[in-house]
Amino acid sequence: MAVLGSFLALAPMVEPIRAADFVQDRFVIGMWVAPQTKDDLRVRYREMADAGFNLVIGNSPVPVEEQLRVCDEVGLKALVHAPGDVGKWPENASCWGYLLKDEPSATDFPALAKAVSEVRSQRPGRLAYINLFPNYASPAQLGTPRYDEHVGRFMSEVRPQVLSMDHYPLMRPGIDRRDAYCENLETLRVHANRAGIPFWNFFHTMPFADRIDPTEAQVRWQAFAAIAHGAKGILYFCYWTPGKGNGGTGEFPKGGAILTAEGRRTRHYDEARRINAELGRWGPTLLQLTSLGVRRVHTARHAAKSLEGSPVRNLQHVRDDPPAEFLVGLFRHADGRRAVLLLNHDTAYTAWPTVAFDAREADIRELDKANGGEVSLTDDSPELPGIQLSFGPGDARLFLLPR
Repeated sequence: MAVLGSFLALAPMVEPIRAADFVQDRFVIGMWVAPQTKDDLRVRYREMADAGFNLVIGNSPVPVEEQLRVCDEVGLKALVHAPGDVGKWPENASCWGYLLKDEPSATDFPALAKAVSEVRSQRPGRLAYINLFPNYASPAQLGTPRYDEHVGRFMSEVRPQVLSMDHYPLMRPGIDRRDAYCENLETLRVHANRAGIPFWNFFHTMPFADRIDPTEAQVRWQAFAAIAHGAKGILYFCYWTPGKGNGGTGEFPKGGAILTAEGRRTRHYDEARRINAELGRWGPTLLQLTSLGVRRVHTARHAAKSLEGSPVRNLQHVRDDPPAEFLVGLFRHADGRRAVLLLNHDTAYTAWPTVAFDAREADIRELDKANGGEVSLTDDSPELPGIQLSFGPGDARLFLLPR
């Protein structure tokens, strides 16, 4: 099977942290489009925090100062749009930084480099946040012939402290373009690793254009695929549906974000709350992992060969089960241990593979989604030979192995 990311032995090229640098102190669970209401603001932002979000990105219909005051009260961080003189931008405890530009062209990079430098000098420790196009953007949008060149120039010219992009994979009956999503994640993984900075990415949780409304398993897969590639933050598009009535352009007539344009919860609210609760518990460990690569493995197509050099020796399906496909994220923990994330690539069916690790079962730990702690590896089918592990559709499990 294809190798989506090389198993890197070399450490990333990391520069020393300076006082002016933004330092990410938590795994980010963020969103686009803050509550588009002036009423019951504290209730609305508490509702967001209760769903496991910790970062607000995007404009609010209330003044920035009021938005940040509410974020202070409920424990949320925010990236706000604050035009004008950098020296007058807010510095509330909840203000992580400033949204400078969404989806810039390469022609914007010189001006953005200057703006990033001004934030570093006048607002040390705050993030100058810029979100990039996906890899399906046209050369005219990118300002470069190729996507990798676009990201490379952004890194060298703008020198961001977080790399971020949005990509909404097409997942329709008979059309599956998740490979392009993984390729985009790999591009960010490589560039972020090289610079020694975190990367985040947006994925969609609402219908628009030819993107149909995703299932919970599809939302879950998008989040865990990012984590398999080493993302240190996931961002939902959208939290509040941008409707005409709250300043939207009418681009999203179906609605269907986590909250409707009128502020009602959709089924995605509880879906996001379940996923975010798990990721919030995993967060402290995820921040200690350095991505080494990603493998795409099919249990019926030379799985052992695809896994060579990794802590997983083989993935096999039980005789009566259909073949299964996995993304295998490879990591090094800050304490020197190895880590492996196994993600069921199928968003419609469960997988129950036999997994062969290169370490003794007694020495392998799993990160518990219920409390974020490390627990002993448990064989889900002890009456069968080998170690059996069960996965829900689009779901993942994370294992820690000795050095």
